[in-house]
Amino acid sequence: MTLEEIRKDIDSVDAKLVALFEERMKLAKEVALNKKETGKAVYDKERELAKLSAVEQQVTKAENKQGIHDIFTQIMAVSRKYQYTLLSQEETKKQGYTYQDTLQLGEDIKVVYQGIKGANNEQAMVQFFGEDVHNFNVDKFEDVLIALEEGRADYGVLPVENSSAGAVAGVFDMITAHNVWVVGEEIVKVNHALLGVKGAKLEDIEVVYSHPQGLLQCAQYLNEAGFRQVSLSNTAVSAKKVADEQDKTQAAVASERAAKLYGLEILKDHINFDATNSTRFYILTKKKIVLKDSDKIGISFQLPHECGSLYTILSHFAFNGLNLTSIMSTPLPNKPWEYRFFVEFKGNLLDPAVKNAITGIKEETTEFRILGNY
Repeated sequence: MTLEEIRKDIDSVDAKLVALFEERMKLAKEVALNKKETGKAVYDKERELAKLSAVEQQVTKAENKQGIHDIFTQIMAVSRKYQYTLLSQEETKKQGYTYQDTLQLGEDIKVVYQGIKGANNEQAMVQFFGEDVHNFNVDKFEDVLIALEEGRADYGVLPVENSSAGAVAGVFDMITAHNVWVVGEEIVKVNHALLGVKGAKLEDIEVVYSHPQGLLQCAQYLNEAGFRQVSLSNTAVSAKKVADEQDKTQAAVASERAAKLYGLEILKDHINFDATNSTRFYILTKKKIVLKDSDKIGISFQLPHECGSLYTILSHFAFNGLNLTSIMSTPLPNKPWEYRFFVEFKGNLLDPAVKNAITGIKEETTEFRILGNY
């Protein structure tokens, strides 16, 4: 046979495959309607494993077993996603979101942030809510979340990621452990400076204090200078410590604003190695508020430590044409080599494609949670 004749035969076979696929999808719709009536889950892992085993046994040549396994894995995944589109509207009704045009930011609202005046956390709050907003500060990141849950604050501000140093350790896990919701985000451009007491010179400095992220973002300069580095809870706390102790051998990595607030001198400015250094902050509240113009969604979920499990979940985004903007993971306590994943993607919870993707991801993961729409 010539190549053209072989290709013609392949085209004929492919046409039959397309017709059979469409017939199979009609049956998938019937399955979805049946499961909707009976309340059964779309994803039936045991059924799919049994199906894969059965089709593999029907293959006559051993070299085709893996291929048929892959093909039917994809066919069943597509079938599930199609069924989720039929069921997603029902799922959305259960969530209890409050849809608003804008955040209600009246004169009586109160905002909580971690640290003290002059910290980047306070700067993020001022940028988002304005200088005159009623606010108070707490010592620890988790205290922000507790204040929200207890109703002592309407909104809270937490740093989640730095453009140079990555995720802020522990914050995403803390958020999943508390009944809070992300309604906004704020980007603060971070320009770290080395601050000392009046009269101090660079050659006097022996030890430098800052938040771990501040030290990490300035590691190149600090390491080359040979300073001893000590972590504290906050950049502004570090600046206040240096100001209070008035020791010329001490310096802090903090903002120029902190220098003005605590009467320190800038010994060297812009010491962060990345000129575009920025920190991203979440704006959190206790209410499940979705703004109609919000265009980013955060979710978290856990997966079994199995081959292809993450690939299967991520395929929901591709199937629904959704753009991932961030994915990270943290290890689960007391479960070696198992992880909680945090994913952000573009979209609004009102979008049909988002509803479809979330319906499928929720069913095929454990400990699934929507963190917010912002």
